Amino acid sequence: MALEFTPCNIFKYVYSVIALIFSITLVFGLIATKQTNLSSDYGPAPAYIALIIAIGWLTMVEGGQASLVGLEPVNTDLYKDSHPIALKSTSICFTGDTLDRYLLGRQFMVVLIVFTVNFSGAPLGGADLWGLPTWLTDIFLVTGFAMILLTCMVGQLNTQVNASHCMLDYINNFFAIFTHYTAMLIEFVGILHVGYLIQIIVGILAGKPIESNEGEKSLPMKLFFWIRVAGSLALLCFCLAVTFESLFADRTTMWKGVPPVVAVVIFFVLMGIVGMLEGMQIAFFAVSKITEAERGEAKCAKMTCDLLYTGEGMNLPGFMIGRQLCVVSCMFFIARVTTVTEGDPIFGLPETAQKFFGTGLQGAVITTVLASVSWQLVASAFPIAFLSNPLTYILLRWCLFLESTGICNGAWVLAAIHRKIVGFQRDEVYIGTAEDRAKSGNVDQSRRIPRGAGQISTLPIFIEKAPKSLQDLVKKNPDVAKYLEEQQK
Repeated sequence: MALEFTPCNIFKYVYSVIALIFSITLVFGLIATKQTNLSSDYGPAPAYIALIIAIGWLTMVEGGQASLVGLEPVNTDLYKDSHPIALKSTSICFTGDTLDRYLLGRQFMVVLIVFTVNFSGAPLGGADLWGLPTWLTDIFLVTGFAMILLTCMVGQLNTQVNASHCMLDYINNFFAIFTHYTAMLIEFVGILHVGYLIQIIVGILAGKPIESNEGEKSLPMKLFFWIRVAGSLALLCFCLAVTFESLFADRTTMWKGVPPVVAVVIFFVLMGIVGMLEGMQIAFFAVSKITEAERGEAKCAKMTCDLLYTGEGMNLPGFMIGRQLCVVSCMFFIARVTTVTEGDPIFGLPETAQKFFGTGLQGAVITTVLASVSWQLVASAFPIAFLSNPLTYILLRWCLFLESTGICNGAWVLAAIHRKIVGFQRDEVYIGTAEDRAKSGNVDQSRRIPRGAGQISTLPIFIEKAPKSLQDLVKKNPDVAKYLEEQQK
């Protein structure tokens, strides 16, 4: 995880950091001159405060996901003494179906936080700053490039770089616990519950229905769940109707000359790519702490894991950087399709509704459900199947190429500074590698990873109810565990 000071890397670090500093200067300058939405209405001070809090919270939301997903298979007894606060989060998150709930709420948190960042720091139309040349303002302000660099490098990428290998240290604080509970509260509201419906459908089509880890729910709980699913589905359909009505009425910010039908096709293709990238990060972290043998025999899965985890595993955080660039690029097009411009009322709704459509939040709901949450939930249920998809390997290569351009290499510098200040250490310092844990008898609890088509084979559930002597033998001798598993096939 240390910075590599080759001439090429040094050049990338320097120009990326310079671009980041310039972008931050521009954003802060826009706020000071009241050329953002929040600063123009309420003054610079609230905009600065909202921007800093939102970016700071985003770091924990992104890093917390990497940590909780990656630590799922690890026996919590291994870090109960060294990381007692992290244990508070994992003990709750790894109970029942809580991790899926967390992922659902966390994703909408990202949408809300990024919306706050844009509302606080994104330039108003026609913004002009310090007499800068038009070409420069077009690149950094009109396209939103300055906001992309600030949000990606400071709020997302540097935290993902550290959390990729320092999961325990990253969530060993009460801020992580607070963020965890906030995500759970958002999930409880049910805005994105349609994601569960999609997950259930995918499981049925795969021939292996999703199995809950919480047993049969009571009738009132089932009713409450399906009411939220129905409401979420109705909201999603309404947002899609508004978007397509606006698109075919030429009421979006889509580039002129692009036929609506072509825009719709590209829209769904790009949402599929974003969805794959969202699911990939979940699958990659889900298998990062298990042995090579548990990752399956599929050729693409082996190629992907070899590329990701060979050596120091630097390609995992490298993927996160390239992934973010790829996602942002796709989102730039998607945002143009879903952002509604002024004009005649859509569906005859009042002016208040038209102003709401202009915020683009209906597009955020669509992309969160169809291009993010649904894919993440599927990947959390079928991580090995996700790794076995050839498109996963192709997109991994593409993301690593984007990272190699160096435009966001400033994230590595920020991560190194952050890691040095707070003293983060790799997880292996505390819990060893998956192979080390297996040799010492501390068998990972990979049975917690949900079973699905093409997924990790886990020990039979009866082992958990077996005599203590047998459980102890299984933990101490991996050969016994392997034998019992083979007898169940």
